[in-house]
Order: sequence, then C-alpha cells, then structure tokens
Amino acid sequence: MTSPRGTHRMTALELYIPPKPRSLWSVAALVRALWRGDGNLLELLPAAAYRFQVGNLGYSRRSTILFNDPDCVREILRDDGAVFPKSDLMVNALEPLIGQSIFVTDGARWARQRAMIDPAFSRMRLHHAFSAMAETVDDHESILRQRAERGETFSLDLAMSHLTADIICRTVFSTPLVSDVAREVFDDFTLFERSVAQVDILHLITKPAWAEMPQSDHVLAACTRIRQHLGALIDTHSAPSGQFDDIASAVMSAVDGDLGKPFSRDELIDQLGVFFLAGHETTASALTWVFYILAARPEWMAFLREEIDQELQGAAMTFDMSKRLPRLRAFFRETLRLYPPITFLPRVAQQATRIGGRKIRRGALVMISPWTLHRHETWWRNPHAFDPMRFMPGGEGDTNSGAYIPFGQGPHICVGAGFAQTEALLIMAHLIRTFDWHLTPGQTVRPAARLTTRPASQVSVHLSLRQ
Repeated sequence: MTSPRGTHRMTALELYIPPKPRSLWSVAALVRALWRGDGNLLELLPAAAYRFQVGNLGYSRRSTILFNDPDCVREILRDDGAVFPKSDLMVNALEPLIGQSIFVTDGARWARQRAMIDPAFSRMRLHHAFSAMAETVDDHESILRQRAERGETFSLDLAMSHLTADIICRTVFSTPLVSDVAREVFDDFTLFERSVAQVDILHLITKPAWAEMPQSDHVLAACTRIRQHLGALIDTHSAPSGQFDDIASAVMSAVDGDLGKPFSRDELIDQLGVFFLAGHETTASALTWVFYILAARPEWMAFLREEIDQELQGAAMTFDMSKRLPRLRAFFRETLRLYPPITFLPRVAQQATRIGGRKIRRGALVMISPWTLHRHETWWRNPHAFDPMRFMPGGEGDTNSGAYIPFGQGPHICVGAGFAQTEALLIMAHLIRTFDWHLTPGQTVRPAARLTTRPASQVSVHLSLRQ
C-alpha cells in the first residue's frame, strides 16, 4: 500500500483495519448474534463467507445461500428468467412505508415505474440540482462552525443524516428541512429505520419462505404519519399556484408510455418515499464512515486537502470541479467498498433452479452481499484494510468492477447513484477543507447491518477549525 504522501511503501503493520466484526466459525457466529440480540446480520457472517464463492449461511428451514462469485451475482441481479424477485423479507419490512414502489417491485410493474422515474433525474440534471445541494451544505457548514467554536460534542451519525435529509428535501420538494412537515417526516423515518431493521434471527432460521413478519404498531403508526406528510408535500405541488422545478414535480409530470397515465397519488407517495428514504439514508451512512475514518486517521487529511485547495482555491465548489477530484473520489469509493450503504441484496427463488452449478430450491433465500463481495480474499488485496490508493488510476479497483457493487448492478442499479456521489464529494470537499475531526475518547465502534451499514451505536465527535 502506498502512503498518503506516496514517499514509501507501508508495511503490513501500518495497514489500517477500520471496525469490522470479528470473523468466527459459523456456529460461534450464530451464538454471538443470538446473544447480542440486536438482529445485526453482520455478526452472523462466518469467517468462511469472506473466502467461499458460493456457500450456505448456517442452516435454516428455507435455505440461505450466499453468492460471492461476480458471474453468479451478475446473473442473479440481471434475472433474465424472472426467477429471483426481491426477497419477501425485504418487501414485508418496507411495504408499510413505500408500498409497491420501485425499491420492492419486479417484472412489468417495476419496468413501468423505472421508465417513468428515470427521466425525472435526467431532466433535473445533476448540475441543476447542484445549487440546492451547495446552499444546504453552506447552511450546515455554518452550524458546524458554531459547534466547533463552542467545543461542542455531537453525534456524527445524526449530523450527516440531518444534512443529507435537508438536501433531499430541498432537491425533491423545494422545502428546507427546517419546515415543520419535513422535520416530522425525518423524525418518523429515524424511528422507522431503527425499528424495522431489527431482524428476528430465530424467525429467519425457523420460518418457511413467505411467512408473515408483522410489524409493531408504533412502526405502522410512523409509516402512516410519513405517508400523510408526503401526501401533503405532493399536494403543495398539485395546487394551481404551485410553481416548482424539482424532482417531485418531474415525477408528477411523468406519464406511462403505453397508457399515457401519470402516477396516482398513492403511487407518488410510494415513489417519493423511496427518494427520501434511500436518498438521504444511504449517503448519510457512507459519510458517517468517511468522517469517522478521517477522525481516526487524520494523516489522510493532508493528502485530500492538497487536492481540494488546489482545485477550489478557497472558492465554493462547482459542479464541474466535482469531476476533477480523483483523490477525494478514491477516498469515497474505498469507504463504499468497506462500508457499502446497502449491506445485503436479498432475493428469493420463485422456483427450483441452478446458478453456477449450485442447485437452489424454491423459496431459498438467495443472498448477495456487497459487504462480503467487497471484502473477499479472492478479489481484493488486504481486503479489510482501508486503502484509497487502490482506486487511484492504475489501482486494483479498476480491475475489480464485478466485485464492486455499492449501488447494485444490472437493471436494478440505483437510479440516484450519480446524485449520491456528487452530493458526497461536495460535502466532503467543504467539510474537510474547513474542519479537523476528532473522536470522543473511549468509544467502541461496531458496524451493524440496518437499513444501511451503520455504526451499531452513534459515533460521538467534536470539531476544531482547520489548523
């Protein structure tokens, strides 16, 4: 591994291994997950999951198979035969909130939704939304500056969530997060993601495929409130006096190419709910790890700041500048490798079939995990080490595209991938340039698989103005 300053080769002892679960054999991993009782599926992964190409994840009534072979992963996610729809576990968990949206549908319904939604992003154009992103970052940078001046300790996770949620509110609905409706939506999303993400591992082991997993009353109530608020935001865009040029208005004006019909109101709530949930939570997850790593290993600051200072020259970042920051981009890509926002991409076999020579029975849970694929011993040198240099020109990341899928792959690849990357680089450039990041001493940071790959407990930090 090359050092940040590129002056010498780092030895194995100098490699930085950021937080990860300790790798155990399968039975010990199961006992650990059950003992912790927090439904963290990362704790359930055995050591072998980082070595085998295809293997069983423990023993369960329905059979759970993990694929780490890029060719098999590509075949499953492409799903030419419509055999592997999104897992019933994921659909049941998310349906109360986002209904039959693009995030959970498959087949003809998904194809209709995707064809209607894609133009919303192409018509908005990233550079069109960039000004709203930049204004939001400026506002939050001022808030962080005040915290730095006061020496205030705060939650890194919540700070990144508020920032990215505010960006989504302003770009999707032209509404700052400080408005009452937007803030209530954000608070209920927080309740939802923390509650619905708790996986009952015993249920996963003992229940058959397509078994019901009822949600608690407080989760369902939060979903109802969120959908009511989203409906109210949609209604503001439907009013005759409404004049908006944002993602919500673009989705509302989309029509079905065959029938010439727009989304119904309930369908709009479904689709825009996905934009809010995925649009802020995935980026916030990645940025939490970015600034955690910078606080833990501040020597990377000089490496990144040299590029930021040279490109920005003290000015605000522009959309074009975001394309000319290879070090920053490499740092973000390496963070996404070790902490992919979506930890698992579960599918279910609708019928008995065979993939890569492996028999799969009907109802089997077919697991694709960016977490294990990105850390697999076959595909990556020093797979658990943080090494942004692998994504610099000529690095090994350029040759491992099939084993690097932070935004998914195939026809279901994340529609907002470009939006998320541009947003993240903007935030990183401004907040790295301005602040030094410091971890509160005495913390144990443990990654957990929730709706996204998050720290199991919130990370406490404080800031100082750049020295």
